[in-house]
Amino acid sequence: MSRIPRPHLSLLKAAACTGLAALTLTACGSGSGSDSADGSGGVKVGLITKTDTNPFFVKMKEGAEQAAKENGAELVTAAGKFDGDNAGQVTAIENMVASGVKGILITPSDSKAIVPAIEKARAKGVLVIALDTPTEPDSAVDALFATDNLRAGELIGQYAKAAMKGRTPKIATLDLAPGVSVGVQRHDGFLKGFGIDDKDPAVVCSQDTGGDQAKGQTAMENCLQKEPGINVVYTINEPAALGAYTALKAKGREKDVLIVSVDGGCTGTRAVKDGKIAATSQQYPLKMAAQGVEAVVTYAKDGKKASGYTDTGVTLVTDKAQNGITSEDTAYGLDNCWG
Repeated sequence: MSRIPRPHLSLLKAAACTGLAALTLTACGSGSGSDSADGSGGVKVGLITKTDTNPFFVKMKEGAEQAAKENGAELVTAAGKFDGDNAGQVTAIENMVASGVKGILITPSDSKAIVPAIEKARAKGVLVIALDTPTEPDSAVDALFATDNLRAGELIGQYAKAAMKGRTPKIATLDLAPGVSVGVQRHDGFLKGFGIDDKDPAVVCSQDTGGDQAKGQTAMENCLQKEPGINVVYTINEPAALGAYTALKAKGREKDVLIVSVDGGCTGTRAVKDGKIAATSQQYPLKMAAQGVEAVVTYAKDGKKASGYTDTGVTLVTDKAQNGITSEDTAYGLDNCWG
């Protein structure tokens, strides 16, 4: 297969801004707290993530910070207190607009509820780009730089179907949370790849995890109580997958249940290498953030707005390749992972 270009190695080495609070804007650059990354009053770019604890968003911030330095821009950042903290993100948008940002990059916690705040920002001439998670409707932002999450789910669904080799599946889906488009897309993609829908009797349990490891463990425990014979587990991300693995191991089931996931962080990719997760769809947050910063700088310089959807790539990573399913091994995955 044609290999996806390796993400910028310089981004992997960038230092993230620390201590990011939900309602506090933190300036990142070579001159922390200065008017710009180089102290010369450059373009101000805002980044708002769902949380500041998930490694995916930590690396997204690092990518944005490095791109801001390379482009002579100032980066201000904020995050929700938890995944789903729409109020925190609304306040962050308002604070950033008041501080004079030229553009805002955001991973929406609630794809619908955030729209009125985004519309107010755009009405004031601020370029707004969604990263990773689309808004509902898509047109609420100027552009989207993201993984094709439906495709990411489809890849692991196809893989799971092939790996089961005709055995009767009993599937548990460990999802994100209601109203979050990225979770819906990955879930729907998995089912599509497996060749079933939510009404199929093969789906024996569905639980929300918020993408959290502890909640993933609890969700898996609940599913096992409901149906002890579960043999396939889809998870929204790798923290949830590792929580599921812990619950399965406690029951002595870790070796006979197929776990598939999405994200491709370094911890998750190592879990694939160790056999805890069978396969994962790897995405590239550094690339999303870097391209977003560059788009805001371009807009500030010449007025050209980014528009539409930019697919930042996804790769199926596994050490147990299946016939007819295109994948890369964990050596590739670890070479391109984050976190």
